[in-house]
Amino acid sequence: MALLSNKELIRRVPLFSLLTDAQATSIADSVVKRRFRRGERIVEQGKKSDALFILLTGRARVIAADSRGREVIFATLRPGDHVGEMSLIDDEPHSATVVAEVQTDVLELSREEFARCLPENSSMAYAVMRGLVRRLRQADRKIESLALLDVYGRVAHTLLEFATPDKDGQLVIREKVSRQDLAKMVGASREMVSRVMKDIEERGFVQYAEDGSMLIKERLTSLG
Repeated sequence: MALLSNKELIRRVPLFSLLTDAQATSIADSVVKRRFRRGERIVEQGKKSDALFILLTGRARVIAADSRGREVIFATLRPGDHVGEMSLIDDEPHSATVVAEVQTDVLELSREEFARCLPENSSMAYAVMRGLVRRLRQADRKIESLALLDVYGRVAHTLLEFATPDKDGQLVIREKVSRQDLAKMVGASREMVSRVMKDIEERGFVQYAEDGSMLIKERLTSLG
């Protein structure tokens, strides 16, 4: 299979989908393709990277840690998502670390090119704004979940966020989510999350298919 050009790659990214041909060519000449290995940091909390990163393939998690090393997983990024724009806009260090969960390919756009492209491309500016609003809404939902739901509710809420419908409309989680990661997402101990998951499974709220994927039953929504 022939390698795609930078222009063909950015045309597949929602952030750049509304650019004119001339604008797409300009950005294609400015981006650099990079590959991150599993566990490698794309951006690091408290530091500046001076670039915008757009995921092409793979998966990454957004993590924040305190001085004692305790971690919270805020979100999972997938192809088409971008990271680093907040630091580029306000010139402050990154508020979280983004780590590649699997081998992940990205397009990197430098601060200088980002600053040049954004005023020239209203569609790109609008896409960045929509991305920021989406993250703010996600943060609001997480704060609401932590404040108003018990651990059962937070676990159910998180499982529902990971689930996607299959061809029959059944909600399915295909990616394996460890108990430790789930604990970091809901702000509870691993032991507590393990007990909750065991109870949820025994009560039939979730079931496992032969391929290892998790089937979500409709009544799980009553918990989340």
